[in-house]
Amino acid sequence: MRRPMACYLLVLLAAATTGYPSRRSAVDLDATPRTTIAYNELPDVRRFSSDALNYTTLLLEDEKGILYVGARGAIFSLNSSNIADGSRREIRWEASLEQQTDCLQKGKNNKTECFNHVRLVQRLNDTHLYACGTYAFHPLCAAIDADRFALPPHLEEGKEKCPYDPARGYTGLIVDGELYTATRYEFRSLPDVRRNLHQRPLKTEESPVHWLNDAEFVASVLVRESVHSPVGDDDKIYYFFMERAAEESASFDKSQAARVARVARVCKSDLGGKKILQRKWTSFTKARLVCYIPYYEVLKAVHSVDGGSWPSTVFYATFTLSAQWRSLEASAVCQYNISELQRAFEGPYMQYQDTTRKWTLYNGEVPNPRPGSCITDRSRQDGYHSSQDLPNGVLDFVKLHPLMFEEVKPARGEPLLVKKHVLYTALAVDRAPALDGQQYDVLFMGTGDGWLHKGVVIGSGVHIVEELQVFETPQPVESLVISKGQRSVYVGAASGVLQLPLSSCARYISCYDCILARDPYCAWDGQACREVAGAADRTQLTQDVQHGREGCWNGSAPAPPVQRNRTVLRGDDVLLPCEQRSNLARAAWLVNGTAGPAAGRGHFRVGVDGLLVTDTLPEHSGDYGCYGEENGLRSPLAAYALTVLPAPPQEPAAPTAPPPPHSARQAAPDMKFVYIAVIAVLGGLCLVLSAVLLHVACLQRRKGRYVLGGSAPPVELQTVSANCRGREAEEEERSREDGCLQIIPGEAPTAASPARETPPVLPPPPPPLPAEFTNGIAALPNMLRKMNGNSYMLLQQHEDPSPSPLYNTSFAEELSKILEKRKHTQLVDKLDESSV
Repeated sequence: MRRPMACYLLVLLAAATTGYPSRRSAVDLDATPRTTIAYNELPDVRRFSSDALNYTTLLLEDEKGILYVGARGAIFSLNSSNIADGSRREIRWEASLEQQTDCLQKGKNNKTECFNHVRLVQRLNDTHLYACGTYAFHPLCAAIDADRFALPPHLEEGKEKCPYDPARGYTGLIVDGELYTATRYEFRSLPDVRRNLHQRPLKTEESPVHWLNDAEFVASVLVRESVHSPVGDDDKIYYFFMERAAEESASFDKSQAARVARVARVCKSDLGGKKILQRKWTSFTKARLVCYIPYYEVLKAVHSVDGGSWPSTVFYATFTLSAQWRSLEASAVCQYNISELQRAFEGPYMQYQDTTRKWTLYNGEVPNPRPGSCITDRSRQDGYHSSQDLPNGVLDFVKLHPLMFEEVKPARGEPLLVKKHVLYTALAVDRAPALDGQQYDVLFMGTGDGWLHKGVVIGSGVHIVEELQVFETPQPVESLVISKGQRSVYVGAASGVLQLPLSSCARYISCYDCILARDPYCAWDGQACREVAGAADRTQLTQDVQHGREGCWNGSAPAPPVQRNRTVLRGDDVLLPCEQRSNLARAAWLVNGTAGPAAGRGHFRVGVDGLLVTDTLPEHSGDYGCYGEENGLRSPLAAYALTVLPAPPQEPAAPTAPPPPHSARQAAPDMKFVYIAVIAVLGGLCLVLSAVLLHVACLQRRKGRYVLGGSAPPVELQTVSANCRGREAEEEERSREDGCLQIIPGEAPTAASPARETPPVLPPPPPPLPAEFTNGIAALPNMLRKMNGNSYMLLQQHEDPSPSPLYNTSFAEELSKILEKRKHTQLVDKLDESSV
């Protein structure tokens, strides 16, 4: 039997990784959500958040209309009909400063761990709630008056009720006033399943065999198996967890020490043993939980649903890939019937071999009453009215044989759903009646990046109705709770709590769209898609959850879309958009009422956005219709009237010269390079010339007076255009032989040179020279700057009674005479760095 199962698993794994269907067509190995709703398109969403974080512990009391939320440092009481109406009540429960300091001294993180993370909120009795928090690695619990909604004056020690670490797996239930929890409690303790708030507290055994091996708990479920039990059975609490295993198993990947999924159960009326297993469980047994997809071994979430009686109880569990596939994301959903769990717990046991350190099948005798079972009518007839009446042989057997040999297999031996590129982190299930008289389980699955998938179980698979982006910032969905009374689902995450309707039927605008959704909450009434629960007369409703294609008659077909015109010139390309409302639909095109072009043929390209017609021709003109084909139904989506006009006549082109010879064509690239180089050089020269002109312009603007340092008397500096001195200095300057213009070599004054007295104000300059002389005068400063590389200063211009030499001789000749007289003058070695 093992070989066919292993072969089937290999085929299933190959199908999952390559995308091909398995031999059993019922399994969709990568289910696609029919519709996608983005964050800004969410309908009727309500949000709640405050300055607290980690809104992960939810308790719904539907009959009272209250949603309790446990967060970091706070507990909230919200109106379940509208969590955002502002009527909240709040308990602030922060860790004290002393406790936070002690937490830091233990080496814990002061940003995530050293706070009071509320991990448990449960109804204790008619008047009180019971809550526990990590309280900065010193767990505390409190009985809270529900009416006053305030912490009591004295808090209870929580070391055996709540984990130290806020990241540690934990589950807790209060059943008839008794607290059932499972976690790793104390700082360095082993994982344990415990019962508190009871006159006989119980926990698991640790020696000689550890009943739990590095367990991480996921969920716990109460099943009232005592109700209408034909054998007088007891109520049971089922625990779902991951643990490290070393056993020889009948499943794939056997005899490998790895982490596997488990389910364990205990009896509610267990009182422990009298001498053996005192204050220990006498009913604890566990079995392996398999999903029959290789490497899908990490249990993430569990939820149960029943149809009104415990024999109809069904467990749903989500799995992800094991540790060796960390680079990939994929999830699977499996379904387990309560009868399958009972079969495993009533099967053979396993025993631990000290020599091999493995769990193997136990083939010995099993004592009576059956170890691990609850007290039933048969036990009472034999004189065993409680667990303390059990014989020592039964209790010794329980100590050494907690593990069952049979595995808990999924319904139909395969997963309901496999989804690649998704990590399911939370799960909630609602059982909804449909118009065909059947009950359909609707799954709400939260993802690790802030999305919510809604699927309906149909046969042996899951049809994902829609996917909704419930958080704009990617974050794991931590908890999900469904309210039948409010027709809502509540989503808890790190940043806040959301309230969403179970369905949004109004979003389906046609009968085809409503039927194809296959949503058991929605039906078509002839005019619109509406909720089944709110319909007074269901006889007029149409729904087909089972097949998703029947019920819409001709009169209810979608109205044809408005035809739009498209006109292009011959040779142009045109796109005819067609947006599909369903991810499962396929676009089909009709041209003039007949079958449209095939994708990728000739001038046509069919894509997800529409039809692209390339290099259009006049024969492409006509009526184009786009339809969405899904599950055998065809819905019109878009209509176009395409007109292709002939191209305008072009002017006759000038006769072209004959093509150049091969050598000329070969030289063309070289000539282009030469042209580019010439242009670049000319551009550089223009830049240099512009810089020079800008510098000259700046120097022309500098007018002022300069003083020569040294022993000589101060000398006034002026530009050439300045006027000669007044006549009062005429006699004083008459001894000069060089006339009005004097040029001498020298250095500019330094900062240390003594300042001379302010000279007398000069008279206004004479009228400007005639236009024919201005160009020569303006050019003088440039000429002076280029004389032999030396620094020259223009000192004075004497005023002579006779007409200026500029008016009767050439200015260039006059300047040459002056320079000829000075060419033998001894120049200074250091050039002037600040001359005009």
